[in-house]
Amino acid sequence: MHANIQAPDLKVKTAAIEELAQNVGNLLTQRFGNGIISSEIIYDYPTYTIERTLVDDVLHFLYNDTALSFRFLTTICGLHYPEQKGAELGVMYQLHNLEKNWRIRLKTFAPINDPKVPTATTVFAAANWQERETYDFYGIEFVGHPNLKRILNMDEMTYFPLRKEYPLEDLQREDKKDAMFGR
Repeated sequence: MHANIQAPDLKVKTAAIEELAQNVGNLLTQRFGNGIISSEIIYDYPTYTIERTLVDDVLHFLYNDTALSFRFLTTICGLHYPEQKGAELGVMYQLHNLEKNWRIRLKTFAPINDPKVPTATTVFAAANWQERETYDFYGIEFVGHPNLKRILNMDEMTYFPLRKEYPLEDLQREDKKDAMFGR
């Protein structure tokens, strides 16, 4: 019945993603050296972990380089890995080159006692709200942000609710354990 429908060639797609990952990785390494901590492909996203001090420079480079032209910021979100001592909090950026339909992901990490990362608003105006949301829920301070304050939670809150510091459910309940939620 569906004989005429053909699945895309996954080998071709995988090869294209690997080539993109290699090309972007080479350009980033040439430009920023050891500031590029690691690179990998997670699902179908080339992902680069970078030093947090280089966030502004890397974003400007990816935006302005004519061969790359990552000019659309899809996502900024916070990360919390309590077991990663000295790098517990992170920020993940997803960038898109709309003309070539390329997508990449950047990650950077900071210690929980110094949760500062440079703002991306100097490159992407759309980073404004996303950074405020990330600050609101994770407590990551975006240095240089034009108006970093809570956006969804009450100003009186003294904690950051998406950190994995709090139990998900009432500890008295037997039917729901943190392990059921990936913790």
